Amino acid sequence: MKKIFIILFLGLSLNSCSQQKEEKTETTPPPAAVLKDIFLADPTIFYNEGTYYLYGTTTGNTPLNGEGFQVYTSSDQKNWKGPVGTQSGLALKKGDAYGTQGFWAPQILKYNNQFYMFYTANENIAVATSNNPVGPFRNTSKEPLAASVKQIDPFVFIDDNEKKYLYHVRLTNGNRIFVAELNDDLLSVKPETLTECIAAELQWENTQNVNWLVAEGPTVLKKDGLYYLIYSANDFRNPDYAVGYATSKSPLGPWRKSTTSPIISRNLIGENGSGHGDLFLDKDHQLQYVLHTHFSATSEAPRKAAIIEMNFVEKNQELQLQAKKKSFRFLNKN
Repeated sequence: MKKIFIILFLGLSLNSCSQQKEEKTETTPPPAAVLKDIFLADPTIFYNEGTYYLYGTTTGNTPLNGEGFQVYTSSDQKNWKGPVGTQSGLALKKGDAYGTQGFWAPQILKYNNQFYMFYTANENIAVATSNNPVGPFRNTSKEPLAASVKQIDPFVFIDDNEKKYLYHVRLTNGNRIFVAELNDDLLSVKPETLTECIAAELQWENTQNVNWLVAEGPTVLKKDGLYYLIYSANDFRNPDYAVGYATSKSPLGPWRKSTTSPIISRNLIGENGSGHGDLFLDKDHQLQYVLHTHFSATSEAPRKAAIIEMNFVEKNQELQLQAKKKSFRFLNKN
């Protein structure tokens, strides 16, 4: 379970994109020279008993696109095998769970000796379970979490006091990040706790000056009593898609955006469309962020999975979250 190994890091707890995602068709075929690249958007890495499990949104003109969630495995984060899901490479397959399209942004966690997958389908959030990280994940009720609006990008954070929070994006006057406390069964929220966290308002968060503003892909960690909400802004097709963060003394906010954002962008790593990932702690207790980028400087699709190390640096009497530029690398299959 994510919570188990994250607590080792001073209480650190650990995942699609904008509502227009379904309108886009990604048809660019990958050239033979990059067939070893892993084409996953909105990626997440779940570490369990010596194995890293990589999941994400299938992207571009790639096998199994729209059919569910692939999973890759690695023991060292460098050599990846897969897809190795129990159903033709899929950990969750369409038909076994809620949804018929738009399978985006999964998050995996272990809770009460069972593996949970929170995910988006049909622009709603659903939950599936399995006895194994490679699946099969199933949602027997085939119903999404109840909500009055469309909602995507789920991320579950379990605090030190065992309270559980669902961070997610609501499609209401833009892509806006909300949080609500989860019930202990992880299948419903306490509606009276629903609170807005982040909306895109700053210049770096809307470089194309669009009307539908986008803040999405939330991930939350806790360090030294302070909560860090990492998020992405701009439309994911925008080359300026980037990652920033905000802090709060409470999991429900209010949140103060960091003046150092964006902390991951094309200006840092030299790749367009860098964002929407997940934090995890590796076996050496190094904090990592897995993310996606555009395929190239001229083509958005298919998006590629990559990884970059993160650390905390004390400046101006506060701990600031930073990405290590030289550690950035793409993830490749064996």
